[in-house]
Amino acid sequence: MPREIITLQVGQCGNQIGMEFWKQLCAEHGIDPEGNLQPYATQGTDRKDVFFYQADDEHFIPRSILLDLEPGVIDGIKRGQYKNFHNPENMFYDRGGTGAGNNWASGHAQAEQHYDEIIDMIDREADGSDSLEGFVMSHSIAGGTGSGMGSYMLERLNDRYPKKLIQTYSVFPNQSGASDVVVQPYNSLLTIKRLILNCDCTIVLDNTALNRIAVDRLHIESPSFSDTNSLVSTVMAASTTTLRYPGYMNNDLVGLIASLVPTPRAHFLLTGYTPMSTIDKSCGVQKTSVLDVMRRLLQTKNIMVSCSTRLPTRYISILNIIQGDVDPTQVHKSLQRIRERRLAHFITWGPASIQVALSQKSPYLKSAHRVSGLMLANHTCIHKLFERVLGEFDLLYKKQAFIAPYKKERMFSDNLQEFEDAREVVHSLVEEYLACQSESYPKAEGAST
Repeated sequence: MPREIITLQVGQCGNQIGMEFWKQLCAEHGIDPEGNLQPYATQGTDRKDVFFYQADDEHFIPRSILLDLEPGVIDGIKRGQYKNFHNPENMFYDRGGTGAGNNWASGHAQAEQHYDEIIDMIDREADGSDSLEGFVMSHSIAGGTGSGMGSYMLERLNDRYPKKLIQTYSVFPNQSGASDVVVQPYNSLLTIKRLILNCDCTIVLDNTALNRIAVDRLHIESPSFSDTNSLVSTVMAASTTTLRYPGYMNNDLVGLIASLVPTPRAHFLLTGYTPMSTIDKSCGVQKTSVLDVMRRLLQTKNIMVSCSTRLPTRYISILNIIQGDVDPTQVHKSLQRIRERRLAHFITWGPASIQVALSQKSPYLKSAHRVSGLMLANHTCIHKLFERVLGEFDLLYKKQAFIAPYKKERMFSDNLQEFEDAREVVHSLVEEYLACQSESYPKAEGAST
């Protein structure tokens, strides 16, 4: 029985990433922009019903909810090539709205005002599923809508569907110090708190690493949002291949997540993909083998988070999803070679092994490479990302800079305790990841379960 997944696209970034994701899924399943199955794809063994359902006239509709507080991006989708693809009843946007003004508190408050309308869409989709497994949300943590409205939806989904999995693809802001959103440390910290407390798994993607990969690996001189969004959609599609093209293991979301997350809060995963490609572009890798792909996945230059994986930081867990024409004996030999060369340094208190899931490629998409791979990894280096957020937050907060717009919203009108609470939660996560590097974990000080 299929385990259906409902996707939520929140804010400008979330909807742009989501649209690229659906384009990728349509190409992989032989579905055209109108939702019709192409004649060549009628005999496939793929499971389309994980992410799609069929209308009365047999065309496919995505299990998606599109949310925004201003009309620009969703209007663009409704005028574009895929204008008839989504269910129009599953689109919420404020026609006269101007968005959240890059203010987490405004996005959170506006989401609360429109809660009844939004939850009705989600309940309708959930009730239409035979065996709903969970929710996947795409959003950014730095702006106003993706962070504030996204945070509110995570809280409500966790309350309303406590037994369903919640996974997010969360885009973190540039780590280089340059930002067009001056209050991004506030927005990021408040959102990360909700990701820690209300989410089962967060796949972290940061704009700095995405831009670096687009320049260095795809040789795009000045990457646009469209280029980096395509990279994210490639990861999203690859991470769901075992759900859509089922094999003998990792056929559902809980199976993927369970092997990667040691404790409820340490659920932030980094990703690597090789050979790097999007629908339009690919890198210059000429020959691919299982060993070559698995070795490249461990290289920092192919990882979509701006953190070095060198010692003393360590891998907690790794799952490699290998797509293509692969002999299982090649996988065994590759794992042995990686162990011999000590290419991956694991924590001392857990199994030091790379898990591998084999998945077939879409028969409808031509690929220049025989083998490709996605790595989903839980690594203690992710604490550096959170430390940067804490450092940037402290610089602003100790001077009470740019705090006035937040005080206008009810949550912050009386006091700023929410900021203090969020900082404490994120700091405890940093301590937990640091404790994971210790041989005495989970007894090390600062670790929580």
